[in-house]
Amino acid sequence: MLPSLNLSSADASNGSGLDPQRLLELSHRPVKVGIIVLLGAIITLGNVAVLLVISSSVAGWSKNSRYFLLSLTVADSAFGLLVMPLNLCVSLLKDYTEGPDALCHVVAFCNSTVYSTCMYTLASISLERYMAVFYPLQYSSLMTRRRTLLLIAFSWCFPPFLLLPISFPGGIIDVHFSPASLVCNPSYSTNVGYTLSLMCFIFFPCSIVMTYANLSVWCAARRQRLKLRRYQCSHRSRPNVASRVLVPVMAAYYTCWTPCMAAMIYNAVSGSTVPEWIEFVVVWLPTCNGFLNCIFYFWINRSFRRKFHHVVHRFSMALCPKLANALGYGSTSKTQFVSGILDNNNGVHERSSSVSSTCTLLSLA
Repeated sequence: MLPSLNLSSADASNGSGLDPQRLLELSHRPVKVGIIVLLGAIITLGNVAVLLVISSSVAGWSKNSRYFLLSLTVADSAFGLLVMPLNLCVSLLKDYTEGPDALCHVVAFCNSTVYSTCMYTLASISLERYMAVFYPLQYSSLMTRRRTLLLIAFSWCFPPFLLLPISFPGGIIDVHFSPASLVCNPSYSTNVGYTLSLMCFIFFPCSIVMTYANLSVWCAARRQRLKLRRYQCSHRSRPNVASRVLVPVMAAYYTCWTPCMAAMIYNAVSGSTVPEWIEFVVVWLPTCNGFLNCIFYFWINRSFRRKFHHVVHRFSMALCPKLANALGYGSTSKTQFVSGILDNNNGVHERSSSVSSTCTLLSLA
């Protein structure tokens, strides 16, 4: 859901212009714009690199897993390619003394759609992981290609339908540009019922699915880990894959989204505003999840890193062989051997029924 806050107080103007509060916000605007641009660049570069890798087969990842991860990467990329440029353009073009307009409604609708789609996609990935771990024999019949694509289509099509009232000027939802957060914010306090309905259809269901699925997988991995320690491998120290993947994923999700949702509820119920920098942080904090997803779902995985080196090797050799040799991406036998294994064995790995970061949770091999 869109991380948005309502600024009920309009720009107060006296005989000489903006009030001191707005002047202070204007003085902070260059710093805020710099932070947003830097965050957008990091998110865009990280997700574009991911798209280059997972657009082809990656060892250990099934086709269904790749479809879900591609959907998540596209949604995260929209943070840097759509959400941030639109809001920065509005902040540079719009006069703070002007009221709401059609452009702000469109921008707020785009913001809400991207954030909601990202939430639904994260929940879908958690559900797919749960099915792969607890129903490995039935996975192929439960998560068919058609059902996978339908679930992804629902994640992208249901949020625009649910959030459509935001796009209509003069509708049930008022939209104002916030000088504090540099975002077009829906004024959810004007319709508390609609605000609570959105949270009941978006944030709470996705959070419940993610929490239950990931907690179940983590508990199963922990039980299996204890069994291996007791009966087989008590003398060996094995890496805690579950804690390394699932715990950071859920910690990052709740850290990025909980302050925003709490601020929305507080704002909708009380109608009061929050301090300037608190609003800026809680509004833009969920976008950080778009970069953290790259780390927890991709860069932490060894198969992904190998495929990334292979892709970089191919691109560097095609563009500049001398530079590739200088950087260590030359045509070494070891690199070609590893890459050949990854490519030639994809037919076997495509039959894997789980995301690579969690397909070893029960075996912990």
